[in-house]
Amino acid sequence: MNLDQFEQSIYDLIVETSTNLPADVRRAIKAGASRENAGTRAALSMGTITKNITMAECNVSPICQDTGMPTFIVHTPVGANQIEMKKAIRSAIARTTKDGKLRTNSVDSLTGGNSGDNLGPGTPVVHFEQWERDDIEVKLILKGGGCENKNIQYSLPTELPGLGKAGRDLDGIRKCILHAVYQAQGQGCSAGFIGVGIGGDRTTGYELAKQQLFRKVDDVNPHEDLRKLEEYILEKANELGIGTMGFGGEVTLLGCKIGVNNRLPASFFVSVAYNCWAFRRQGVLIDAGSGAITDWVYERGTAEAMDEAAKEEPAQQERREVVLTTPITEEQVRSLRVGDVVILNGRMYTGRDAIHKHLMDHDAPVDLNGAALYHCGPVMLKDDQGWHVKAAGPTTSIREEPYQGDIIKKFGIRAVIGKGGMGPKTLKALQEHGAVYLNAIGGAAQYYAETIKSVEGVDFMEFGIPEAMWHLNVEGFAAIVTMDAHGNSLHADVDKSSFEKLETYKEPVFK
Repeated sequence: MNLDQFEQSIYDLIVETSTNLPADVRRAIKAGASRENAGTRAALSMGTITKNITMAECNVSPICQDTGMPTFIVHTPVGANQIEMKKAIRSAIARTTKDGKLRTNSVDSLTGGNSGDNLGPGTPVVHFEQWERDDIEVKLILKGGGCENKNIQYSLPTELPGLGKAGRDLDGIRKCILHAVYQAQGQGCSAGFIGVGIGGDRTTGYELAKQQLFRKVDDVNPHEDLRKLEEYILEKANELGIGTMGFGGEVTLLGCKIGVNNRLPASFFVSVAYNCWAFRRQGVLIDAGSGAITDWVYERGTAEAMDEAAKEEPAQQERREVVLTTPITEEQVRSLRVGDVVILNGRMYTGRDAIHKHLMDHDAPVDLNGAALYHCGPVMLKDDQGWHVKAAGPTTSIREEPYQGDIIKKFGIRAVIGKGGMGPKTLKALQEHGAVYLNAIGGAAQYYAETIKSVEGVDFMEFGIPEAMWHLNVEGFAAIVTMDAHGNSLHADVDKSSFEKLETYKEPVFK
């Protein structure tokens, strides 16, 4: 095989997967957008999502800044040199990272050090399988950490909140899957897709669940019971009212795929792999001699335009828009209410896990009084003119719940920006100290990158690019108030209402 050409083919696959959603995923998102009521928060979010998909394709830049853990499934002819192929895959990963198509995501679990090239023990994940064909098939999925954190595994029998006992039968499986969708709320960037693995052991159960995500969105399960269960879950999950980004609405789930393996008599696992709307998976067929791509496994996104996906807004908008320039005053913050759309201008600072942990015991390198703190780990590239933002969507905020309230109090922060909402400790701090939580649209990395007009500085580069504190000048950065300074939380309200609906699914359906 021509290994140089094989490496180039893998490079092209990675770029395509990161920047251009396949057509079957696009069709599912367009169908979801058509179901949302015009002018609602959910419709606004869907409109931003569809714009972002087009922008990523046109810019050839990451759809979402969290390019996840690259996971390859490679089918090779008997006798293929898998050692050399893996070297070429790793080389392609390093090149795409250097070119800003992947974020530097490989972190030493003990030291916290970032490898800077997405290479390290266990990174990337490459699974090889032989098949009795002469060509090579390479499939890739980029599954971000936000949705990865909402994966969940159940051991049956078990007791599930709101649903009662889940036994070792099809109805118990049904309850587990519904609970999996409920517990994800908006933190996994709904509306999403799920893969479900029934059986196996703890490891192979999750593997089977992720394998389901490689199925095409519009395929039909050949197992009749599983086909019915997939259709049931898709229908009932969308009745929970969680909606896009967890804002409430008609569309919570865009796809459900279920597979089954045998199990041990003593074990019965149901494993659920949750994937965000930015469902980045693609595959190629490669000539085993030349190493060149001969075909794409999934229809490419260029075949399905997104420009008609969002509904037109009604003439009378029900939401209020407020334009703020940082630093923000307490008076400005206390005038905001849940549901307001805030358009931010001025200086903004990024801060994720490492920054929050550090600020608990140290002073900040800048004055954060009146500041907006953005939960974001951007994709950045540097040239002779300085740093440039290639992708900059929000990360899941709930990880900072142990720190956020104390940091708001300590530094006088007025706006916290992220996705998925935060908990009671942060809500209390917002009320006591005069601050708001702004929910940006998860995954919309190109949409938000366009609002960043310049990079004015950076601190804590020793934490790695995603975890550093970036000083960004923004113009027209839009986000929705979902937790205000008056003790109101949209996230708590949606959780409560969706739980009440979940309880209505307690009675057996499948026998």
